This record gives sequence, C-alpha cells and structure tokens, in this order.
Amino acid sequence: MTQQSSPHDLPDVSGLSVAVLGGTGDQGRGLARRLAMAGHEVILGSRSAERAQAAADELGADLPVRGLDNAAAAAAGDVVVVAVPWDGHRALLESLKDVLAGKIVVDCVNPLGFDKRGAYALPVEEGSAAEQAAAVLPDSRVVAAFHHVSAVVLLDPEVTEVDLDVLVLGDDREATDTVRALAARIPGVRGVYGGRLRNAHQVEAFTANLISINRRYKAHAGIRITDV
Repeated sequence: MTQQSSPHDLPDVSGLSVAVLGGTGDQGRGLARRLAMAGHEVILGSRSAERAQAAADELGADLPVRGLDNAAAAAAGDVVVVAVPWDGHRALLESLKDVLAGKIVVDCVNPLGFDKRGAYALPVEEGSAAEQAAAVLPDSRVVAAFHHVSAVVLLDPEVTEVDLDVLVLGDDREATDTVRALAARIPGVRGVYGGRLRNAHQVEAFTANLISINRRYKAHAGIRITDV
C-alpha cells in the first residue's frame, strides 16, 4: 500500500482478512458481523476453538466467518483486532507475541471499573491498553480503534447504517490509514485519525462517559467529529 496524498483518501483494504481475538464477546461478534457483511473473511478467536466456531455459526452461515483458537486466529488474520476483557489483555498478548509480529494489531480494549456510581477509567501503568499492547508487542504495528462502538447496534439486524465516527490512533501512518479504511467498510462509519498512540488513554477512558450517557438517556450513543 502506498502513502495516501490526502487525509481523506483511503487505501483499498477489500481483500484483507480480519481476526478478532475475544471474538465470542458481544463487541467482537458485532465487529466480526459488520466486517463480514462488508465482504471480509473474518476469523473469530477464543480460548476454545469449538466455542469460537459456535459463535461464528450464530452469526449466520451466509457470512464468511469461522472460529479458531486465539493463536490460530491470530496467525490467520491479515489484521488482528483485540477485543478481550481487560483483565486478560496482557497475558493473551504476551502468549501471542511471536504470532503477531509484523501484523497490524488493533486494540479496542477499554480498561474500566464499575461500582455503584457507574463506570470509571482504570489506571494503566503504560498509560493505556493500546500502549500496553505496544509495549508487549514491539514487533507489531499497534493501532487503537473501535472503542466507542455499541455492540448492541452492531448486532442489531434492523440497523443498516451505523451512525458513528471511529477514532483511530497510532504511530504508523500506513497502519492507521488501513484501520481507518476498515472502519469505513461498515456503512455509516468513518475512520478518523485521532493522534499518536500516547493519546489513547483519554479515548479509552471516554467510554465511561458514553456508558453514563447511554444509561441516563437509554440510548446507544457514539461520537461524530465535526468539520473534517
């Protein structure tokens, strides 16, 4: 892929396969469903290949989705999305360090805690989940994206267009352009460059605000960026 001349230009990513680690969770299945509907081969990853295949089957036999264990899924995908629970984030990535070398790894994990006052951002030693991924995977091209996408909306068959901008952050411009283009494969979605990976913390943390908005207004709110 060549460097794009304009920030609005996107590379052709139509032939890329996408692995989703943590693909049996709602967010992982939702992203898998929308990307498969856009024509991408999608591989769901889980600790259990059988569970991953069952989740793939639930998404529909008409979609190009299959299930494997996490290591096999990571090896099979051109781009790998990390959508695992925060408490298992580091351990999973450490176990897949060699498999993920050289790949674009898209981290969409939100380190959040919950108490009687609602959701709140957890401190992360490296600064953010995405920066932790970059520290654990020095040979991978880590990008932060897809933090604010409602799994309910992604999985809803009545929703044909997703009203959302996806903030994409990273230090590798070609990798962030690729992920922006993948986001744009979902009807209604734009991928918007949001800065270097060091700015991922506030993007991950903002998910707590969206959860509060959604609870108060009984909605599935996302974000839109104006004037771009």
